[in-house]
Amino acid sequence: MNTIISPQEWPEPIVRVQSLSQTCTDSIPERYIKPLSDRPSSEADHVVDANIPIIDLSGLYGDPDARASTLRQISEACNEWGFFQIVNHGVSHELMDMARETWRQFFRLPLEVKQKYANSPKTYEGYGSRLGVEKGAILDWSDYYYLHYLPFSLKDHNKWPAHPPSCREVCDEYGRELVKLCGRLMKVLSINLGLEEDFLQKSFGGEDIGACLRVNFYPKCPRPELTLGLSSHSDPGGMTLLLSDDQVPGLQVRKGHNWITVKPVPHAFIVNIGDQIQVVSNANYKSVEHRVVVNSNKERVSLAFFYNPKSNIPIGPAKELVKPDKPALYTAMTFDEYRLFIRLRGPCGKSHVEALKSP
Repeated sequence: MNTIISPQEWPEPIVRVQSLSQTCTDSIPERYIKPLSDRPSSEADHVVDANIPIIDLSGLYGDPDARASTLRQISEACNEWGFFQIVNHGVSHELMDMARETWRQFFRLPLEVKQKYANSPKTYEGYGSRLGVEKGAILDWSDYYYLHYLPFSLKDHNKWPAHPPSCREVCDEYGRELVKLCGRLMKVLSINLGLEEDFLQKSFGGEDIGACLRVNFYPKCPRPELTLGLSSHSDPGGMTLLLSDDQVPGLQVRKGHNWITVKPVPHAFIVNIGDQIQVVSNANYKSVEHRVVVNSNKERVSLAFFYNPKSNIPIGPAKELVKPDKPALYTAMTFDEYRLFIRLRGPCGKSHVEALKSP
């Protein structure tokens, strides 16, 4: 693949959506108004009253029947949905609440404090308000904070907020716990694919993987029917653990021609398959489009933790999953190459991973 150079600067001045939210009372700027077909009110899409599967992970550590049942539930959720919620996952509820509240406090800080952490498209690390560098693009109604957790060579506490004072310590502990949880889930996915339990972890680089956190802030919006907090996309990495705002639903998952509004369970993580696992599994598991709608009365905060392959090793279909009737569907690409490929374009449905398909 040709080398893609990540741009150094944003193509236009950055406007903080949180600031817009405080000044827009009955309208929003045109650059946030989505095309008719992409709006949450579009007649082309139907929002269905259902929910993604909810799975109790304690069964993995119970008797053989309970373990088999839990493995089967996860397998069905991966095959049918690409998304599921997990409870009894081993992460302290207190830590989850503390992490979400810490970031809520950050976004309530004065703008001049947050601006010290303003990001660039070169790495995206820091305080941001847009994804993709296409000039004149229609933007999403959200701000965010993106930071690296692994590998340690990329982890830089100076790029993490110093306020509120607990932020760095809480993020460190939260990251440690979620890395462990992702490792357990990777074993389950490997087993369900008929592979050795450490297969996916090894294909991602063993202990030398990547992990990062994006905290999404969705301010109130006076015209939520015209815009999206986050446009439809599939996650580019391996696996995502989302700590949602359980008071204000907003995440929608595509299932066929329908959108399902996820009803978050308190202290659950929402798990979804990313593009890299779709590639390694040779599309036995598929990443799924999802988007975020916004609210006219309430702001939302959610924490997306991305568990990714080591950035410089080629990721392609596992040879064990390539069969005469199902050849390798994808050309191998490093995660660094894939990530830059996406950064130039921003969120764009499932088109990115589909572009990897072998001729």
